[in-house]
Amino acid sequence: MHDIWNPWHGCIKKSEGCQNCYMYFLDRQRGGRGEHIYKVKNNFDYPLQKDKNGSYKVKSGEQLRVCMTSDFFLEEADAWRVDAWKIIRQRPDVVFFLLTKRPERVAANLPADWGEGWNNVFFNVTCENQRRADERIPLLLELPFKHKGIMAAPFIGPVSIRDYLPSGQIEQVIAGGENYDGSRPLDFAWVKNLYDECVAFNTTFCFIETGSCFVKDGRVYRIPDKGLQSRQAFKSALQYQGKPQDFKLAPPVQSALFGNTEVYRKSFRRRCDSCGSRLICNGCSDCGRCAD
Repeated sequence: MHDIWNPWHGCIKKSEGCQNCYMYFLDRQRGGRGEHIYKVKNNFDYPLQKDKNGSYKVKSGEQLRVCMTSDFFLEEADAWRVDAWKIIRQRPDVVFFLLTKRPERVAANLPADWGEGWNNVFFNVTCENQRRADERIPLLLELPFKHKGIMAAPFIGPVSIRDYLPSGQIEQVIAGGENYDGSRPLDFAWVKNLYDECVAFNTTFCFIETGSCFVKDGRVYRIPDKGLQSRQAFKSALQYQGKPQDFKLAPPVQSALFGNTEVYRKSFRRRCDSCGSRLICNGCSDCGRCAD
C-alpha cells in the first residue's frame, strides 16, 4: 500500500490487544514467525525513494502510516530508529502517523533536536480497553508532540476518554474491531459511547470496521469479510469531523529538489464512498490496479 512505511517488521506482544495480532496471523500463514524482528532491506528509506523522473514516490502532503507490522518504539528496533528519525526529518512535507503500545519508552527515544515536537509527526497510542486507556493516555498527554490521537483497535472492551478530552490535545480517535484468529466481540454500544464523547468535545472520530465478531442490541453478527466490515461501519454513521488538523508542513530538507516533488491530491474511487475509513483515508494512489 502506498501510504504505509514499514522500516522494520516483527514485534513482541505487549498487552491484551496483542493476543490475536493480525501480523502474527499473517506471518504464520506465510510460514513465518511474528516475533522474528528484522530491518527491511528494500524499503527502509521508502519516504526518500524517487521515481524515474526524479520525483519522490511519496508526494508532498501525503500521510504515511509507520510500522504497521511492528511498533516504532519497540526496544529491539532501537538501533534502527535513529536512521528512521533522520528520514522523517528530511521529509517535513509528509505526515508520519506513529502508533505505539509503548508510550513509556518514547521520551528517552526522541531525537536530540526534538524540542516541542516536529510538525509532521502525528503520535497515537493504542487503547484497546479502559485499563490501557488509563495507562497510556496520561503519558500521551505529557509527551511533547504537536499532534496526538488514540486508536481503539482492536476494540475489546468499553473505553471512556471523557476525562482526557478537555485537554484539547487529542485530535482524532479511531475505533475498529478485531479480525482473524479468535476475534473477540466489539459491542456497538462501546463505539457509540466513544463517538458521543468525541462529538461533545469536537474531536474527529472514525469507526473504521466492525471486526469479524460484532454485537448490536445483544445480537452477535459474524462478519468475516473486511470489505463488508468497513461498509457496515460506514453505515452506522459513527463518523465525525471535528476540529481540522493543521500540520504546517514545509518543503523537503533538500529544497533544491522541491520543484520535482508533486503535491499530493487525494483521489477516491466509487467503492470508497461507503468505506468506514473514508473520513481519515489518505486516498487512492491511482495505480490502475482497481476496476472501479
